[in-house]
Amino acid sequence: MNKHFTFLIFPILALLVSACAPQVDGPAKAELPAGKAYAEGKEIYFVHTEASDEGVSDTLTNMMQSPVILVPSLANVPEEALAEVYVFTNGVEGSGPFGFQPDVFDNPPGTEGYSPLRRLNVVTWAEGASARELRSASEVLDARDAGELDIEQPGVVINMPFVVWDGGKR
Repeated sequence: MNKHFTFLIFPILALLVSACAPQVDGPAKAELPAGKAYAEGKEIYFVHTEASDEGVSDTLTNMMQSPVILVPSLANVPEEALAEVYVFTNGVEGSGPFGFQPDVFDNPPGTEGYSPLRRLNVVTWAEGASARELRSASEVLDARDAGELDIEQPGVVINMPFVVWDGGKR
């Protein structure tokens, strides 16, 4: 092989290798499956990222086909740092984790008390109650006060940041 050819081949190979390298323009992007829910009567979308309970973490991982990381210490977050999420175990069929209506959140972004860290509230319609789709935390609490449903708090905290809400998105 002659010297001139060798001198030319290495820069050409280096140029070809660098042209095949992945190009990144700006920050890396990741995709997470979003769940549909309601807050203050409006449709919102959110993601599950971590949960304090292994069973909840496993259920959400399987439901969303995306890892929800187990973080037991989330259960120790002070109460004043938590917002609420209401999850339905019966009633109107839908996309919620138990196969019933979508979750209901209080305090969306931009309101006092917003936090992505949510205390799990398990909602069960009372026998004989007229189940209907509820779209706000106040509707859930009014139905509870009327004896139409029960709310249980199992002590689980889930990180559920909003990605689309009335007036905003990430």
